[in-house]
Amino acid sequence: MLGDLATFGGLFLTAFAAATVLPLQSEAALVGFLLAGTHSPAALVLAATIGNVLGSVVNWLLGRRIDCFCDRKWFPIKRAALDRAAARYHRYGRWSLLLSWAPFIGDPLTVMAGVLREPLWSFIAIVTVAKAGRYLAVAALTLGL
Repeated sequence: MLGDLATFGGLFLTAFAAATVLPLQSEAALVGFLLAGTHSPAALVLAATIGNVLGSVVNWLLGRRIDCFCDRKWFPIKRAALDRAAARYHRYGRWSLLLSWAPFIGDPLTVMAGVLREPLWSFIAIVTVAKAGRYLAVAALTLGL
């Protein structure tokens, strides 16, 4: 029981943190647990997906508050850069969140969704499809399905 908590909790936390600005690879943790073969692949994919989606919700929440900091001298993102990112997000719309799983662009997309007030319900729905799809693909490749 404690081992299950450590496995699923560890995977959840790794996936959660990986969805934020922290440079973590939750896929490596998922592959390791899948190869160990001691836990249900479906449960592992579910834990990783939930953690990663909730981490993206943190990015969305940060995006909702970013305007408070844009004009501060110490803040690394200037208003012009934020405006350019907003224009790109508007160009492709909410469906660009299907790329929220992708390295380098996924996390900024989830922040921009918050900045541009993407409704939370549509944000969670689209991001869940993207994140679950990635983890399902990793599991299928790992298990040779």
